[in-house]
Amino acid sequence: MVNKGNKGKKAGIGASETTGRLLHTKVKTARGRKYSSKLWLERQLNDPWVVEAKNRGLRSRAAFKLMQLDDKYKLLKPGDSVVDLGAAPGGWTQVAVERVGALKGKGQVLAVDILEMEPMAGAEVMQLDFTTEDADKKVKDRLGGPVNAVISDMAAPTTGHRQTDHLRIVYMCELALDFAIDVLAPGGVFVAKVLKGGTENDLLDLLKKSFATVRHAKPDASRLDSREAYVIATGFRG
Repeated sequence: MVNKGNKGKKAGIGASETTGRLLHTKVKTARGRKYSSKLWLERQLNDPWVVEAKNRGLRSRAAFKLMQLDDKYKLLKPGDSVVDLGAAPGGWTQVAVERVGALKGKGQVLAVDILEMEPMAGAEVMQLDFTTEDADKKVKDRLGGPVNAVISDMAAPTTGHRQTDHLRIVYMCELALDFAIDVLAPGGVFVAKVLKGGTENDLLDLLKKSFATVRHAKPDASRLDSREAYVIATGFRG
């Protein structure tokens, strides 16, 4: 999405649209570079969300996905406590910090990822493999109490095998949901990555039992050729 009327202006972190057009950049195939790597690099250079994220000092293009979901569904509120699972490099964390007012002392954000993540003002960073047996307990101990939102952009590395990739991402969503049910305060919010087609029936049934409203959405910032989508559950029943 390109907002021509804002061309040349630098939008703040909270804005969820790009601000200008891009010229197409071609990448030459260098010695030792695979053709697939060339295509990936070319796509990155010509992705308006990647360029806009860099212009605004955002850590990843994924920040726009959470901005757009929050703009539409009003998920994050000033003063909220948020757990960001699969946080690295920190795009979603930056948005959460901004929207809950963590830099002003109005909210708290805990970012969790298996990868090392650079420190961020307004957020606590925890390096942890969330798939390990006692990972959820370690995060709960760090929290010390209920939270208002659990947001998860966790995804296992893709294999290229559609069924395997689907099962892997469902598993990550299940882990995040089990954790959310344990830590969310009544009325809380859960957001997690899924694949096109939505969640498994058993998982969807649990979501509907646990939350007042369950939706699926694909933000504009998701690549058109990507199968990713997000499940948004609001109104945790407690």
